Amino acid sequence: MTALVRMRLAGFVRGGRILAPLIAVLVELGIIYGGGASPAAVAYGYSAAALFPVLAWLTKLLLDTEPDTQRRLARLAVGPAHEGAAGIAGALILSLLVCAAAMAAPWLFHGIDTTKALAGGVALGALAHLLAVPPAVAVGALASRAVTGSVRLGVTVLVVSAVLVVVLGLSGSYAPWLVPPVMATARALNREGLPSAATMLGLTAWAVAWSLVAYAGYGRLRRARA
Repeated sequence: MTALVRMRLAGFVRGGRILAPLIAVLVELGIIYGGGASPAAVAYGYSAAALFPVLAWLTKLLLDTEPDTQRRLARLAVGPAHEGAAGIAGALILSLLVCAAAMAAPWLFHGIDTTKALAGGVALGALAHLLAVPPAVAVGALASRAVTGSVRLGVTVLVVSAVLVVVLGLSGSYAPWLVPPVMATARALNREGLPSAATMLGLTAWAVAWSLVAYAGYGRLRRARA
């Protein structure tokens, strides 16, 4: 499975499909951190929320890079479970690298206010990015061609999902549990003072539960279309 992960990552990078989402990441980070210094928790909370749709898009592009015939051959070679897990693993690796770059970027722009709860803010910011990665990869996987069967439907699923994450994640939403806690985490980090451990534990449990359900649905849909 490791060789399959490396092959997919190499094809994604060498084929140039990685360029568009990377440019989007650079634009987002420039907008977020170009306006002056902010407390670490606030800055990183916004960064994690803004990166969510880009990470989902990155995942979809990665999973769609491989031709359908080659994907079927991979299923025969390593088994359906390992083939599907290889795509998710590759997307998680890329997403974590992007988040690491996003965590480092504000220091280049002097975008972090070092006088306000720096250590705690950085730690919570790292957690915010980690909470955004698994749901983003799950959304991108559900929008991939292996599940939707067509580019048009896949793009529709991706765009609608990204919009719903924002709309249903707004304060006062009637069904916030339908989406991962991306907006809720950003709000928690934007309040006066750092959020409590209980608050972050609740957000972590929410993100984990939502991701498990999404990945289970992804696995079932892929088996149904195999």
